[in-house]
Amino acid sequence: MKLAVFGATGGTGVPFVQQALAAGHEVVALVRTPSKLGLQHPRLTLVQGDVMNAADVEKTIQGADVVVSMIGPTKTSPPNMMATAARNIITAMNKCGVRRLVAMTGAGVAFPEDRPKLLNHIIKFALKTISPQVLKDSENYADQIRVSGLDWTLVRVPMLANGPATGNVRVGWVGVNTGPRLVRADAAAFLLRQLDDRQYLHAAPVISN
Repeated sequence: MKLAVFGATGGTGVPFVQQALAAGHEVVALVRTPSKLGLQHPRLTLVQGDVMNAADVEKTIQGADVVVSMIGPTKTSPPNMMATAARNIITAMNKCGVRRLVAMTGAGVAFPEDRPKLLNHIIKFALKTISPQVLKDSENYADQIRVSGLDWTLVRVPMLANGPATGNVRVGWVGVNTGPRLVRADAAAFLLRQLDDRQYLHAAPVISN
């Protein structure tokens, strides 16, 4: 498959691109700083640009079979970065005729299937207190994907950690069959499996180790 990838230079993005190339896929990644990815491959194309620029996003998506987004907000992100990115990605996908979207966001973004326990409520309160704009932007991002009309899967993750893949990934909802952490390489592998797996179509499972 030809994949349009956003967030390729992030902690999960790098192992995802590595795994996608190893699996034989073609990857077109939008990156602000190409050298940050640190990868070269005959099937890897880097588009220098910004996800907040609609033209850069459309250039990346043209000709793709699947779009994968692993972008995430930080305290230094421009206001509404995630919401703007979602709008640009969805618009470009509709224009280019691409249906499948696999995206990642934090487990702090709530969905109706969640059954949060006391610890989940404490974590959510901390997120709202420490980074309210980051959480709100992530929620807006997820909301736009949910009503996009695309064939979307939104993968929600807890605290991410570096390390080798364990191959042990639990799938559930907030408060249901989930743990507090996830190795980034395992997150990447799960995202990769969603390219042609429809089990979680129009769903937002939480994955953890």
